[in-house]
Amino acid sequence: MIVLLLIIAAAGTYAGFRIYVESVVKPVDANSTSYVNIVIPEGAGANKVGEILEGYGLIKDTSDFKLISRLEGYDGKLQAGEFTLSPAMNMRELLKVLTSGNANTKRFTIPEGLTVAKTADKLEAEGFINKEKFMEALETGEYPYKFIEYLPDGDNRFEGFLFPETYDIFTTATEEDIINRMLAQFDLEYIDEYYVKAEELGFSMLEIITIASLIEAEAAVAVDRPLIASVIYNRLSIPMPLQIDATVLYALGETKERVLIKDTQIEHPYNTYHIPGLPPGPICSPGADSIRAALNPAQTEYIFYVRKPDNTGEHNFATNITDFNRFKRQYLDFRYDD
Repeated sequence: MIVLLLIIAAAGTYAGFRIYVESVVKPVDANSTSYVNIVIPEGAGANKVGEILEGYGLIKDTSDFKLISRLEGYDGKLQAGEFTLSPAMNMRELLKVLTSGNANTKRFTIPEGLTVAKTADKLEAEGFINKEKFMEALETGEYPYKFIEYLPDGDNRFEGFLFPETYDIFTTATEEDIINRMLAQFDLEYIDEYYVKAEELGFSMLEIITIASLIEAEAAVAVDRPLIASVIYNRLSIPMPLQIDATVLYALGETKERVLIKDTQIEHPYNTYHIPGLPPGPICSPGADSIRAALNPAQTEYIFYVRKPDNTGEHNFATNITDFNRFKRQYLDFRYDD
């Protein structure tokens, strides 16, 4: 009889507990037609997530949310991200969304070699930003990264540092959020070892990224990157003007196939046909391979390069003007042969 009574009591307790559970999982407002966007930060546990949901009126009590999360196996599975939720969703529905990984994100890709202006044009064309706000945020925003202290003042300070990559961002990301994400990626890519290596080479971090940007603009294939880097370093050591066409195009603010002699006569601090040494800063955003090439140039005596007379994008390299002129004639004959 005692055992039977205990069983009945346990069954009653369990039934009462289940009734309680079903009552707390109900939606806050089953008739609601409104939605809210919430952001769950990285590393947030059930308690923090519950507080966020309660703050937005999506659940009634954080403790109940923690209980249901644990009971139904969702504990430790909550995902970070931005989610669109409604007070009409019951707690189980909320938990399914929050553990599905289907956050409200959108993706964009910035290829290697774009300038800040062209990056802004691409992002605006794809509906991610307002270019005017983006450029203002670049000029006036404050960003907490180690490399910032090495950058020059002025509205062009982030040229070369909006790291080319594919990014997933929240749908509500602002212009400043996007900039911050791209700068954070650069900070992640340019590791402490690179600062040491730059110093060993006798260059600042800014100068290394400037060299990397020249490599990025000039190299069409991976095999050429360390070789072009060697030409740049060899010319700097002679010293000899770099005479890199990509810097002239940057100075002109144009993109075209052929740089004319009159183009190289422009008076501009980025025209490396006239100025000695490196330009004042990067001319585009280099990718990881170009940065590594700038830090690890091939050991050669090359001081010239010119495209091969084919469509591979590779270059011929030369140590003297005679070979350079020969390679140049071969390329021009190939390129402009009617």
